[in-house]
Amino acid sequence: MDSGLDSTTFWLAMALVLVIEGFMPFVSPSTWRKTFLQILQLDDGQLRFFGLCSLLVGVVLIWWVA
Repeated sequence: MDSGLDSTTFWLAMALVLVIEGFMPFVSPSTWRKTFLQILQLDDGQLRFFGLCSLLVGVVLIWWVA
């Protein structure tokens, strides 16, 4: 059975990440800037916690979809 993961799928996924990441700065740059400044105020432990949560949600979504 073919997993369907080829270079085209990879680059489409990367393009989708860029579209999602660019949405807020394009639509509302001032809100994005304020949010980014708040993120800069977090300490390392808080950033690691949010990074871990993001990784886990991503892995669960990949497992669920694939």
